[in-house]
Amino acid sequence: MLIPKSDYLNVLMERGLLYQCTNLEALDQKLTNNKITAYIGFDCTSNSLHIGSLLQIIMLRWLRKTGNEPIVLIGGGTSKIGDPSFKLDARKLLSEKEVYNNKSNIKNILDKCLSLGEVSHDVLMVDNIEWLNKLEYIKFLRDYGAHISVNQMLGFESVKLRLDREYSLSFLEFSYSILQAYDFLELHRRYDCVLQMGGSDQWANIVHGVRLIRRVDNNKVYGLTSPLISSSSGVKMGKTTKGAVWLNEDRLSVYNFWQYWRNTKDIDVIRFLKLFTEIPLDEVSRLAVLGGTEINEAKKILANEVTQLCHGKAAASAAAEISQRTFDFGGISEGLPKVDIDRRKVEAGLSAVNAIVYVGLASSKSAARRLIRDGGVRVNNSTILNESVVIAGKEINDAGFVKISIGKKRHALLRVI
Repeated sequence: MLIPKSDYLNVLMERGLLYQCTNLEALDQKLTNNKITAYIGFDCTSNSLHIGSLLQIIMLRWLRKTGNEPIVLIGGGTSKIGDPSFKLDARKLLSEKEVYNNKSNIKNILDKCLSLGEVSHDVLMVDNIEWLNKLEYIKFLRDYGAHISVNQMLGFESVKLRLDREYSLSFLEFSYSILQAYDFLELHRRYDCVLQMGGSDQWANIVHGVRLIRRVDNNKVYGLTSPLISSSSGVKMGKTTKGAVWLNEDRLSVYNFWQYWRNTKDIDVIRFLKLFTEIPLDEVSRLAVLGGTEINEAKKILANEVTQLCHGKAAASAAAEISQRTFDFGGISEGLPKVDIDRRKVEAGLSAVNAIVYVGLASSKSAARRLIRDGGVRVNNSTILNESVVIAGKEINDAGFVKISIGKKRHALLRVI
């Protein structure tokens, strides 16, 4: 295993951010001798990124912190197709308006996450619609078609997955990898960009770009990927029983985002501190020796650091304060997730079982009954043990809320209106 000399690769390897590289030794030498420009692309197929994109954001931040030049490529053009990598079905085609709206939201998120203080304006953000919309089909085929090997593309794991299972793969989707390779070529020519990075599911697309630049311009460039992260239980990062963990506050409240990280399993917290924060490794090592309930301190640091990165210091502090009031002091806080309900329904008698399902703390009535039987349900901090308990007007506090809790970590408020 190569022991890197460059600061950037050393950071990636020490923190577990490096998975694959087309030529690690040559890239390390280039990083050691020169400042380089590298990019990561973000498509606009949704109106928010989720935490699956956080590793790439962290990689761009470390790139800048080690003296190199990052480029954020917004996929305003490629989002009109959608990356088929490791998808069994074709993506829904988005309208121009949908792509535009998604692009605006994602730009705002990236701008916030990549703010590096005084050097924030040194992170260049470009949109591939600038050159993809201007492509002339026949000219594109003549200039680049001879350099693109269909044989190699058919060997990509993401393509073989579709073909081996006899799922349809349209020419539209097949073209995505070609356009991503062309993006790398454009960025190389415009900005002397020599490195494309992404998640490991992008490996084939990245290699395709490296080969195209070598064949067309006879220049050496590099590709590098981060690992796809799963929790110790095997769940892919960013996925929960309720769906993706979004970076946009409109899709997921700051409190719930903070709480996601606070609820990290003990076995994962140190690894996540290395991956998703910029806390020095000696401090991470200090936290690694904490045991018992002290590990909760490391979880709070993780939650604060990641929430501050994505939502700002004030929002992270507010989420931590809400959690402290709720968990440490048993109070009812209006900062908790809230679900509105008609006062008449509560005052007429709302079963605790229905209330648990209504606020989203259980997926079914049978699941809610099991939680009650196990003694894991509290209404306004009072444990209920009878499935027939009814919530009525007397449970509504002066602010108009009823707090429902499952265990120590899951809480929601019924807002009676």
